[in-house]
Amino acid sequence: MNYDVLIIGAGPAGLTSSIYASRYKLSNLIIGRLIGGTITYAHKINNFPGLPGISGVELSQKMADQVRTLGAEILGEEVVLIEKKDSFFEAVTQSQKKYQAGTIILTLGTERRKLNIPGESKYLGKGVSYCTTCDAPFFKDKTAVLVGGSNAACSGALHLADFARVVYLIYRKSALRAEPVWVEEIKSNPKIKVIYDTNLTEILGEENRVKQVKLDKPYEDKTTLETDGVFVEIGGTPSTGFLKPLGIELDLEGYIKVNDKMETNIKGIFAAGDVTTKSLVLSQVITACADGAIAANTAFDYFKSK
Repeated sequence: MNYDVLIIGAGPAGLTSSIYASRYKLSNLIIGRLIGGTITYAHKINNFPGLPGISGVELSQKMADQVRTLGAEILGEEVVLIEKKDSFFEAVTQSQKKYQAGTIILTLGTERRKLNIPGESKYLGKGVSYCTTCDAPFFKDKTAVLVGGSNAACSGALHLADFARVVYLIYRKSALRAEPVWVEEIKSNPKIKVIYDTNLTEILGEENRVKQVKLDKPYEDKTTLETDGVFVEIGGTPSTGFLKPLGIELDLEGYIKVNDKMETNIKGIFAAGDVTTKSLVLSQVITACADGAIAANTAFDYFKSK
């Protein structure tokens, strides 16, 4: 099928791009396997203007509802190939469906970064999780370890503490890098114990369940910690490997290079949100939405110039 704009990725940047593209009367299709992207993992978002305390899932649904109300579609698939044809671009999905458009907006977001330590993949779904929103209720009156020190990590630890008996928040640096409000809440919560300057080196278990973690330095004179689960919240990595044959310019970490208009080095292809180098300044829902709006506006100008 042919569209004016294909939006690859269904997070806040992609959903906002679609809203603006539809208002510009550009036919558009969003292709993304997870509506809302990584914000669906957030149990509470306190800094989105006008909607304090909204969950990531609810905010995603509100955006998706608006997208559909304006006439656009959301396809729950993953794009595995993008090719430049004579006068259009073609995107191929995992199920080998093909979609064509005059322009593309890349809003791929990021994938959860792994610890890459022994036991992590072995116990995935058996105590190892990358989503506190999804799995925190399973840890009622249990012990949990959460690795990370960002806003998402602190928010996740607080959510876990609503269920767990004790939460160990383990961070590799000497101070949490979350906003002061989150840090204050962490320090005032009696269920949360913060372990600084420490890394996990291995996840151990028995009978297909997590039982312990190994630390690279002693905590209370021990290098092992008893736990029923491990949550990993250490940021993300851009999902851009499949773009290399297209010739999209990336930085050393794989983020898409864009200018202030969200233009990439390829005419007709724009990018927005966490997948771009712009997100390295501030990675938030509101900035992703702003980037998405700018990308759609630039795509509209591109069509007018043609």
